[in-house]
Amino acid sequence: MFLSVFDLFKIGIGPSSSHTMGPMTAARRFLDEVAGNDWPRPAGAVVDRLGASLHGSLAYTGIGHGSDRAVVLGLAGETPQTVDPDRTEAIVARITAEKRISPPGHPSYRFDPRTDLVLDKKTPLTGHANGMTFYAYDAGGRLLLKRIYYSIGGGFVVSEEELQRMKARGSVTTEGKKVPYPFRTAADMLAMAAKSGLSIADMKRVNEETQQTREELDAGLDAIWTAMTGCIDRGLSQEGIMPGGLKVRRRARQLHDRLQEQWQQNRPNPLLANDWLSIYAMAVNEENAAGGRVVTAPTNGAAGVVPAVLRYWLHFHPEADQASIRDFLLTAAAIGGIIKTNASISGAEVGCQGEVGSASAMAAAGLCAVMGGMPEQVENAAEIALEHHLGMTCDPVGGLVQVPCIERNALGAVKAVTAASLAIKGDGKHFVPLDAAVETMRQTGMDMSEKYKETSLGGLAVNVVEC
Repeated sequence: MFLSVFDLFKIGIGPSSSHTMGPMTAARRFLDEVAGNDWPRPAGAVVDRLGASLHGSLAYTGIGHGSDRAVVLGLAGETPQTVDPDRTEAIVARITAEKRISPPGHPSYRFDPRTDLVLDKKTPLTGHANGMTFYAYDAGGRLLLKRIYYSIGGGFVVSEEELQRMKARGSVTTEGKKVPYPFRTAADMLAMAAKSGLSIADMKRVNEETQQTREELDAGLDAIWTAMTGCIDRGLSQEGIMPGGLKVRRRARQLHDRLQEQWQQNRPNPLLANDWLSIYAMAVNEENAAGGRVVTAPTNGAAGVVPAVLRYWLHFHPEADQASIRDFLLTAAAIGGIIKTNASISGAEVGCQGEVGSASAMAAAGLCAVMGGMPEQVENAAEIALEHHLGMTCDPVGGLVQVPCIERNALGAVKAVTAASLAIKGDGKHFVPLDAAVETMRQTGMDMSEKYKETSLGGLAVNVVEC
């Protein structure tokens, strides 16, 4: 089973990979189907109007996560990778005013977001908590084409048919490609590392290079880090109130300025590393909450953990270099692929243990690897980080990726560094294997009440009084 590093780390916009990037991708995919010839179009039929409905978690928290806006942007022909975050509001406002949508390469379609886009909380789709239905009608209102898609986490979108094939294979993940080291589990990964004598990053690199050249892979990894560190820098430069109505103020810049003062004055601060980690993570997730450009790592809701730990590595470890950044990302992707293949990275499916928990495990593994950890220690680091996120709910206040999400990323980064430090000081032998923690996360997510899985129907989402 092969998930590319670029499957786990996707450049897109906030605030949510499942609720923003996924719906935008699905809408764009529906456009392609409308224009194609792979459906039984009645003779002479012409598509005149488009429609869409969001279900499950997408319906409950769609407004707060910008899912409605994402669908409009996708139907307008935009993609998460290329859309200009500064233009999104103007695009949606124009379409709402004109009640028409004109994607490139298509005729103009009637589409009024106020009536043709429905957040349906009463009709869940059975395949996944993040379900969407798209419709195409002729001028007389006759339904010509209907398609169901699911946003399964990390920006991944599958059709109803693709989801059924995935479930038949026993895992909800993308199609596998033949690679030299096809590890599906952590146990497989360790066995292959022992037999080959390669590190986890080296095995992942060999797998990736069956799909692209080394130069292409390195350029792609460098682009991921450039986007990540750019997001940190943007987040550290911004101030003000984040959108959405909760009136949550950005804090990363103010905290960063204070730390800079302490750094310059050489004041003793035993928590200095933790402070920098927290600020880096918060900067990313404040940008995400504002709809800025981020990298899924493995999701938008958890996008701050991996960049924060990587920036910490560069900040506090003089041996850090570009090659180690690539090894970090490759190792992190290997762990993320195992988690996604055997459990989930979707908060709507398993709670925030699948988002921040997975991100923390990925970051812990990456850091342990670049600090010189052997494969067994890397696997141990990932297990420690994931184990201590088990049971974490996803209960965003107001359906926004702000509270508790922003601070939760900060603590996920701190846990990742702690886990890597503990693992690197051991010999790789430990009581709980990573595979057991992943399976426990899957089972816990299946048992978790829907109230705590990105629906904003329980937890902090209902117990925090808005002032």
